[in-house]
Amino acid sequence: MFAYVTKNFPVRIGGLGALVIVCGCVTKPPAATALAAEPSAPAAEVVTSALWGSEGERWLPTGRLPDFSYAGYHSGERAIPDYPPSLNVAAFGARGDDDVDDTAAFQKALAAAESGAVLVPPGRYIISDVLHITKSGVVLRGSGPETVLYFPKPLEAIAPERSATTSGRPTSNYSWAGGMIRLEGNLGSAAVTLITAPAARGEKSVVVGKAQQLAVGQWVEVFMTDTPANTLAAQLYSNDPGDVSMLKGSTKVSLVTRITKIEGNRVELERPLRFDVRPEWRPVVRTFRPTVEDSGVEDLTFEFPVTPYAGHFTEVGFNPIAFEGVANCWVRRVKFINPDSGPMVGGVFNTVSDVVFESRRPADGAGNQGHHGIYLHGGDHLFTRFDIRMKFIHDISVSETAGVVVAQGKGVDLCFDHHKRAPYEILFTDIDLGLGTRPWKSGGGGGLGKNAGARVTFWNLRAAGALPEPTKDFAPWSLNLVGVDVGRPPLLEPAGVWREILATQQVFPQNIYEAQLASRLCKR
Repeated sequence: MFAYVTKNFPVRIGGLGALVIVCGCVTKPPAATALAAEPSAPAAEVVTSALWGSEGERWLPTGRLPDFSYAGYHSGERAIPDYPPSLNVAAFGARGDDDVDDTAAFQKALAAAESGAVLVPPGRYIISDVLHITKSGVVLRGSGPETVLYFPKPLEAIAPERSATTSGRPTSNYSWAGGMIRLEGNLGSAAVTLITAPAARGEKSVVVGKAQQLAVGQWVEVFMTDTPANTLAAQLYSNDPGDVSMLKGSTKVSLVTRITKIEGNRVELERPLRFDVRPEWRPVVRTFRPTVEDSGVEDLTFEFPVTPYAGHFTEVGFNPIAFEGVANCWVRRVKFINPDSGPMVGGVFNTVSDVVFESRRPADGAGNQGHHGIYLHGGDHLFTRFDIRMKFIHDISVSETAGVVVAQGKGVDLCFDHHKRAPYEILFTDIDLGLGTRPWKSGGGGGLGKNAGARVTFWNLRAAGALPEPTKDFAPWSLNLVGVDVGRPPLLEPAGVWREILATQQVFPQNIYEAQLASRLCKR
């Protein structure tokens, strides 16, 4: 294992072929180091991708490999803080050693907290209602795995929300939303000025009508909405969208970034556009002023009752956590036991890390014990260092999102559920899929496009054997497979699916997200 530091910013890199930073520069480890294999395994040839190279020298902002380095808490530019304690739930009457409901004590503690960590001592606490975090800088912190929150009632019993699938099947809205702990806010989006000229993906500037209403250093959102003809959706599928008849102009795109320079009505942005800008999509620059930032949940175990899992769309809301309208928040060092689904993560720039999923529930006929392991929407989230020890119908789900990174994790038999509605420029890197029998198994209603959108990238995936090859219905031609064994030889096709690096070779870097982040921070 290696570690590296970019200026004063530490980033951990682990595993074979790890990156090393020397004096702030990315370097390739010497062959002897990079080839350190398991004692009985033969050394693999270390190779680099034509999309990146060894230090990013082959990367282009207009190329098919997106810049994923802005994902997660404060775009990877800050470490998640360890807040000092401010309150203790015990002071509000919570006791983790009895059969008395502790909900009111937790609710009072969170309502009283203005900042810092609300501590939960070791013990088992009964929570029978939703807990809300609606302020910035507030963290619910346990004492580790020995701090257990037990939820005997599902959300559907607490606050019923009946709904239906896109095909009309009755179900609960909690089948794909909601959580027992909710971080809730508003991203503060309000239109400031129209964008008055077209721009191309990869460019870092836009021309606006009222630049005087903007300022250098300001966080803003570039936002567009589709036409009834679904022309924006088509772009997000590299003009290879499949059936989008049911989208009906509902597609939206967003890019949150900082302003670095203003000259006349030309506004320079910190990061490249990840979509074309066209007048037909009514492009605007909006404010970005989140009401809830820098809050989190950490060092806890969430436990739900051992009830048989009855199958798809029967879920009643044994869901632990939901993020809605928040930015730069986190979940870390948490275990989920017997959930219907795991975290439901909306908003922007949020991180879920160091989490474990386990279940003792009797499975359905297909061996599933839950619905969504994690559901990521919004944008630019990071899900990393995870261990999914149970089987969900959809282990990792992405929908209506972009810039999400899933990295450094493992599972029993992982599937990467792209839930249609153009989840584009998503990265899965440095992941052990376990059995590897169903990596592309995905859901989503009819007429909502192909499952995955443009330039979805899979980089360094490992499994018990070769993975099945994605079908044309899964993703458009701009799909990237780098260091992914699908039982076929590489094919570097600029206008087709990109398959690169043999199963007998070792891709360097193993984690392209961390390599891109290190490269960007070194250049600051």
